[in-house]
Amino acid sequence: MGYFKTRGLRGNALEELINFTNDLYRQKGIALIQKIPTPITPVKKDSETGNITLAFFEKKSTVDYIGLAQGIPLCFDAKETKQKSLPMQNIHEHQIKFMEDFEKQKGYSFLLVCFSALGEYYIFPFDKLKKLWTNAQNGGKKHIPYNEFEERFLIKYDNNGILNYLKTVNEYIKYKDENTPLI
Repeated sequence: MGYFKTRGLRGNALEELINFTNDLYRQKGIALIQKIPTPITPVKKDSETGNITLAFFEKKSTVDYIGLAQGIPLCFDAKETKQKSLPMQNIHEHQIKFMEDFEKQKGYSFLLVCFSALGEYYIFPFDKLKKLWTNAQNGGKKHIPYNEFEERFLIKYDNNGILNYLKTVNEYIKYKDENTPLI
């Protein structure tokens, strides 16, 4: 079990944006996608603010989000980077294993990645992630370079303040259908 000291939540703005979008999807009956909380046990609290300042993870979590969109099972993890690459250290083995198991059950798994310095959001397909992650575990690149993110998986930020990622999920589903071998 790992301990952590709170320094503010990395990727919190991205998760708030996704949560806001998910609330709108639910209200419109488009999708039901939930944030999965990471189970923690508080060890130390600030007596004045009541904020947790030291805690430990009870167990490894799965991914950040899981749910259904028009009957299609989705799971994804939200990642944010200030660099022009996504460090592999931000992706954990238990997340890869969960996404892999989810895919075996005919679900769609992916990363939703924010390049904060560029103001760009992408879906990164699980099959590509798995390949690069496995490569990194065997001594390959320890990051996913920006040029690995495809234009067709760029998520358009709508003027109404939502990150309408389901439009891009449709493109991802087409991609998977094209690249899934027929048995």
